[in-house]
Amino acid sequence: MNTTTSLLNIGGRVLAAVDESVYSTSVARYAAWSALRLDAALEFLHVLDRQPTQPGRPDLSGNLALDTREQLLAQLVQLDEQRGKLAQESGRLLLRQVRTIAQESHGIPAESRMRHGSLSEALVELEPDVRMFVIGKRGEHADFDSGHLGSQLERVVRSVHRPLLVASREFKEPRRVLVAFDGSATTRKGVEMVAASPLFRGLDVVVLMAGDANSEQNAALRWAEETLRGHGHQVACRHRSGAVNETISAAVEQEHVDVLVMGAYGHSRIRNMIVGSTTTHVLRTSHVPVLLLR
Repeated sequence: MNTTTSLLNIGGRVLAAVDESVYSTSVARYAAWSALRLDAALEFLHVLDRQPTQPGRPDLSGNLALDTREQLLAQLVQLDEQRGKLAQESGRLLLRQVRTIAQESHGIPAESRMRHGSLSEALVELEPDVRMFVIGKRGEHADFDSGHLGSQLERVVRSVHRPLLVASREFKEPRRVLVAFDGSATTRKGVEMVAASPLFRGLDVVVLMAGDANSEQNAALRWAEETLRGHGHQVACRHRSGAVNETISAAVEQEHVDVLVMGAYGHSRIRNMIVGSTTTHVLRTSHVPVLLLR
């Protein structure tokens, strides 16, 4: 059995979620790069909120005459309709822009669609036909000064099960990959995916294991190296002591990698506390795209 099939839907498309944030260009270019490497179809998705952001409605329950209240309510309905039409037109322009970026940067033609509702719900619904998702680290309403992640990103990470590439703010052609490895089933599948997938063909790979070394971990690290070398990769293995969060973040900078591959949030409460906190920390601090595996 090919263990990578549970991570990559062979034959599925690359689906990139875009909004009007500064990440849209980077998402478009990483999505086009991924589709080119995977020889996969590319589609862009823009999701409109069910309730567009707008000022709070005034309280009309006071002593206004009935006809005045009705007139004001009618005006508010018209404003809502106008906002909806403007949001749709803006979405169409955005999708046209990212399709152009994909075509001009990597020669990839792309389809696009626009939907109303929740981004995470839309991605889960479309997931059966998806090989990989691409999304920006922060959306158009994120507070960049706070350093926090976008409000929708964590919900998406916890909802989808296909590989999810979280794009950095600037695009850089990937040449060197860091795999965060702990010997678990998920990270072993991650190593097998990196080894076999055309997404990483020809790229140098660094395998990082954090924590105190023991014979079991050393054996797992040797297995990772042999698996990657068996598929023609140049491999460097690192075993570093220290806290997982800081070790991974430091290695990204010190190894000069262009993409980080790691496991995402787990399902159990205890695993969420451990893996979830590491995932969040790395996503928040990393300046390179992160490919998350479940």
